[in-house]
Amino acid sequence: MWAATEARSLGHGGVATVARATGLAESTIRLGQQALTSGPHASDAPRRMRRHGAGRKPRTAQDQQLLQAVDALVEPTARGDPMSPLRWTCKSTRRLAKELGQQGHHVSHTTVGQLLKALNYSVQGTRKTREGTSHPDRHAQFAYINAQVKDFQHRGQPVVSVDTKKKELVGDFANGGRAYQPQGMPEPVRVHDFLDKRWGKAIPYGVYAMTQNCGWVSVGVDHDTAAFAVATVQQWWQRMGQAMYPKAQQVLITADGGGSNGSRTRLWKVALQRLSDTTGLEVGVCHVPPGTSKWNKIDQRLFGHITENWRGRPLVSHEVIVNLIAHTTTETGLRVEAALDSTSYPTGKKVSDDELAHVNLYPAAFHGDDWNYVIKPSSKTQ
Repeated sequence: MWAATEARSLGHGGVATVARATGLAESTIRLGQQALTSGPHASDAPRRMRRHGAGRKPRTAQDQQLLQAVDALVEPTARGDPMSPLRWTCKSTRRLAKELGQQGHHVSHTTVGQLLKALNYSVQGTRKTREGTSHPDRHAQFAYINAQVKDFQHRGQPVVSVDTKKKELVGDFANGGRAYQPQGMPEPVRVHDFLDKRWGKAIPYGVYAMTQNCGWVSVGVDHDTAAFAVATVQQWWQRMGQAMYPKAQQVLITADGGGSNGSRTRLWKVALQRLSDTTGLEVGVCHVPPGTSKWNKIDQRLFGHITENWRGRPLVSHEVIVNLIAHTTTETGLRVEAALDSTSYPTGKKVSDDELAHVNLYPAAFHGDDWNYVIKPSSKTQ
C-alpha cells in the first residue's frame, strides 16, 4: 500500500521507479494500487486494507490434530508440577519438528516453538529447593554448636571451621567466571578438561578461625584423607593459631559430617588424638547435621572469596593456586595464608578397634555418639 502510494505520487512510470528502488515486484505494487482504488470492504473495520479472511491460515487451522500431536509428544518428557499451567520440556524444537514430520504433521521448528508457548511451555533452568529429609535434631544441633562457639569465644579459646574445597585440575584449563583482559585477547585454555598427569590436581583444605576472621589453606597433591585434614589443622596451629592463642588449652572444630572429617571416620579421630598429644590441646569437635554442610562457616567466609579471587583465570600450577589463595582479601579484613603440602596421604588405611579404643574421647551429653565429642591428650602426655 505504501509503495502504491509512492508510485501514484510519481505519476507516469512511477510503478517501475518504485519497483527498482524497493525491490518489490511491479505486480505487487499494482495490487496495492487496486486496493487503494477499491478501498476497504464495507463490512470490514474502517482501517482494514485487506478483505476479511485474507492471508494464509494458521497451521492449527490447517491441521486440526497438530496441537494435540505436539502435546502428546511433549507430555511424557514434561517436567514441573503437573497441576501448574507452566511447564517445560527437555526436547528441542527441531527434534519435535522432526518427530511431528514423521507423523505427517510437517511444521518448522519456529512453529513448534509458538505451539509450545500456546501450550504454556517455557524454557527454564533448574531451581535448588529440595534439601531432602531433615534430621529431627537438626535445629537443636545448630543451637548446640552456637552455644559451644560462644562459650569458647567468651573464654578466649580458638574456634575454627574446617572443610575441603572443591578439587581443582592444575594446568591451562578453563576456570569459571570472568576477568579483565585486553579487548579481543582472552587467555587461551584447553578445550577438554582431562587430568594432566604431569601436574595432577590440587586439593585445598581450609581452616577458618571465626573470631579473628583469618584462614589457613593447605594445598594437597595426593588424596583428601583424614590424615591430610588433621595435618592441615596442625599447620594452622603452628603457623597462625599458636601465636594468636599462646595460652590456649582447648580448640573447638566445627566440621560437616562427611568426607575426610566425617563424624564416623575412624582415622579422623585417631589423627585428632595425635594432634591433641602433640599440641597438648583438648580438641572439641562439633559436626553440622547431615545435608547442611553449606552452612559450615568456612564455605561462606573463606572458600567463596577464594573462588571469586581466581575466577576466569587458569590454575596453571600449584604455585599459582597457592599465591591466589594467599592474596585473597575482603573489605571486612579477611586474611589468608596458604602453603603447598606435597606429603603423600595414601587411602585405604584401616583403623583397628584397638587403635580406636586408645583414643581419649569424651562424648557430649547431646549426640555424643556421632556429632559432639572432646578428645583430650593421652594420660602419658599430660
